[in-house]
Amino acid sequence: MEWQDEGFVLNRRSHGETAAIVSILTRGHGRHAGLIHGGQGARKSGLLQVGSRLNVTWRGRLSEHLRTFEADPVATNIGYNIDDPGRVAALQAATSLLHMALPEREPYPELFDGFEALSDALVGEAWAHGYIFWEFAFLQSLGFSLDIAACAVTGATEDLTHVSPRSGRAVCAQAAEAYQDRLLKLPPFLAGGRYGGEQDLVDGLVLTGHFLERHVTSTHNLPLPQPRIRLLEICRAMAAQSASTDS
Repeated sequence: MEWQDEGFVLNRRSHGETAAIVSILTRGHGRHAGLIHGGQGARKSGLLQVGSRLNVTWRGRLSEHLRTFEADPVATNIGYNIDDPGRVAALQAATSLLHMALPEREPYPELFDGFEALSDALVGEAWAHGYIFWEFAFLQSLGFSLDIAACAVTGATEDLTHVSPRSGRAVCAQAAEAYQDRLLKLPPFLAGGRYGGEQDLVDGLVLTGHFLERHVTSTHNLPLPQPRIRLLEICRAMAAQSASTDS
């Protein structure tokens, strides 16, 4: 049995002395794990960085057996283009979530396209906003979409400032006034408004993180991936520094 596809490296672990087992998100075949001979060597180790985009060939005698991958790079690996801790954490958080949440061999072409878009966003100025939009779409692709089109209480479509942690529905400022301590903040950029400062990034990550924990990681009895936790810490430090500078 054999097939060829494009894919992004989600996870890599050592196997024996020289080989590596690599989890790859492919466009047409979903998430697959396979053995790459020499995957721990200097040449292939660089090729198999998390986030790398590859042309892969799968070969195996039977579909249920551990398959063997052969891989060639499609383009310059994103890992070579970013060295900022926040962008690196965002890349690793996304690949960790995909590796954790997706069943093997089930195609998710929209998630492949979404990760491709995220890879482009991570080398741009608005990389953190792009990551939060990615998490929002990731939840939607898994069937846990947040409804932020209108207020759950009044039906208003403007001045949406919060989200219910239970229903995932938006709440306008007027309706949220008496319950702000129980609600999650909705940053304006997620509701189609302006791009705000660093505190908006923190609010966005707290919002999507709540629903990731509730609907994704908890089903695997796992916490949020460490890179995702680190990303929130980095954005909180950025927000604190910005607030200190402004004052």
